[in-house]
Amino acid sequence: MLIEQFITCVFCLIDDLYISLVTQPLRKRGTPPKLSDSEAIAIEITGEWLGFHSDKDIWKYFKQHWSHLFPKLPDRSQFVRQTANLWVVKQQMHQHLVKLLGADTADIHLVDGFPMDVCVTTRAKNSTIYNSEAAYGYCAAKKKSFHGFQRHFMTDARGIPVAMTITAVSVDKRIGTYDLLHNVDGLLIEDKGYIKPSFKLNCHSYGIDLQTLLRKNMIDSGSK
Repeated sequence: MLIEQFITCVFCLIDDLYISLVTQPLRKRGTPPKLSDSEAIAIEITGEWLGFHSDKDIWKYFKQHWSHLFPKLPDRSQFVRQTANLWVVKQQMHQHLVKLLGADTADIHLVDGFPMDVCVTTRAKNSTIYNSEAAYGYCAAKKKSFHGFQRHFMTDARGIPVAMTITAVSVDKRIGTYDLLHNVDGLLIEDKGYIKPSFKLNCHSYGIDLQTLLRKNMIDSGSK
């Protein structure tokens, strides 16, 4: 599929979802943006899929290459504000797609935690971004120190994102996982960092069979 066809398909899907989910006007005063909300979200999704992971890079790419598809694309600051203000709509779209694809009712889910950098550690001392919430942490998987938050992410076995939450670095990753367990049952696979008997019992009370990788000094008593 050509990129232009892919962009068009994504826009059509997003626009149909937007019309079905947004039944009341989002803006009660002020001048509405010239770029439609469906176009803004479609630009974000396709830009991320193409490998652009910042608002600046996504906006620059579409301004240079696809202005004929989005002639009303505003300047970067307006585009960033518009897409940021649509976070509730994007969350509703994600929940709708999760249910449509059956990812929330799948038999197998996977959870892991990742560092979410606010800035590089060398600049953290002078940074004012989230200075009262962000903290220093260490990611054993990536073997690096970071300054920011922890992101907890759940997918089904196909890799479809089901849920995500963000916690402070000081919060135990197992506690952060509880926010992801609503309406999920079956097999849950996690790494060695989630090993804790009480956590496994709590998952069992949710109807979840928690299975983790084992440490070297542990005996595998489970069935193959």
